Amino acid sequence: MKTQVAIIGAGPSGLLLGQLLHNAGISNVILERQGPDYVLGRIRAGVLEQGMVELLREAGVGQRMDAEGLPHAGFELAFDGRREHIDLKGLTGGQGVMIYGQTEVTRDLMAARADSGATTVYHAENVRPHDMKTGQPYVTYEKDGQQHRLDCDYIAGCDGYHGVARQSIPSEALQVFERVYPFGWLGILADTPPVSDELVYARHERGFALCSMRSPTRTRYYVQVPAEEKVEDWSDERFWEELKSRLPDELAERLVTGPSIEKSIAPLRSFVVEPMQYGRLFLVGDAAHIVPPTGAKGLNLAASDVSTLYNILRKVYAEGRTDLLERYSAICLRRIWKAERFSWWMTSMLHRFPDSDAFSQRIQHTELDYFVGSEAGRRTLAENYVGLPYEPIEDA
Repeated sequence: MKTQVAIIGAGPSGLLLGQLLHNAGISNVILERQGPDYVLGRIRAGVLEQGMVELLREAGVGQRMDAEGLPHAGFELAFDGRREHIDLKGLTGGQGVMIYGQTEVTRDLMAARADSGATTVYHAENVRPHDMKTGQPYVTYEKDGQQHRLDCDYIAGCDGYHGVARQSIPSEALQVFERVYPFGWLGILADTPPVSDELVYARHERGFALCSMRSPTRTRYYVQVPAEEKVEDWSDERFWEELKSRLPDELAERLVTGPSIEKSIAPLRSFVVEPMQYGRLFLVGDAAHIVPPTGAKGLNLAASDVSTLYNILRKVYAEGRTDLLERYSAICLRRIWKAERFSWWMTSMLHRFPDSDAFSQRIQHTELDYFVGSEAGRRTLAENYVGLPYEPIEDA
């Protein structure tokens, strides 16, 4: 089999890249180790930046998002008994975010790909990219006990942190930057009405908490827990009581509880590899970088990587601009490191660190107090939260 772009991974980044390329007349095949039901079963992010919303519309998959998604014009910071509203639209000239679950984004992209007739190979085992440093790369995989070869011009590694794409690059060719945090997020999904119309980020002496939602009837709540905590030790009742203890009284009093649909603990880490390309293999999304979920940047960073790679490949095939290929990593990393900084900052300011002394706690308090008390500080928060502009692929 031969195609122009081989995409490893059928998560939202791989599917979005595939849809954009297909619409531009660039052939592509997606290889996915798991089945479609498994991919759809991943419970992940739900806050979409303005740039990702526009990219989904450009790909022709924004109809259900626009009909069912929840546009948000702000969010709240709760700390020291205060509730501070950050007016995203007012501070950024009209930009906001969209609450629309990653599962639904993936579902929409899967449906669009099925309608397009483009090829997705599920249950592709032992996927391996080859000859990435040559002009004729290819990918091998096994399916139903048979060995297959996919010849291509370029390979996009959209297969996540644990995927084969990054592991196929010699370790000496990559520089790794990483910080592992000493806590995780215990999250539950429940069919209960949201406690607030907007997301609430709460800093409390017992630890961080987040009130989020997927729809007007489905909520997603999180509390900070030690890294070694076990999800089986947390009953629904224990979770709800802990969440209430970390929220301002007026929110805790109106919190509607109910049985959890899903419950899990997500570790927190910051991770970046440089460069994000090796010959004709390009790393996209979690394959190249991880951010703590505090800033809601993970899925959104993957989307900006997709936008960059798509626009470069479009120029390559339409105009022969192969010179742009070598710019992919540098273009992506400029935006990635800014998002890493914001996610690190939000994490550092809102969580309780086990080794935090009295000085550090005062600094946390003062940092938040300064940012919410300053017009410039609020604007900085807002412009980072809605998402910085996508980097241009060519110099102006």
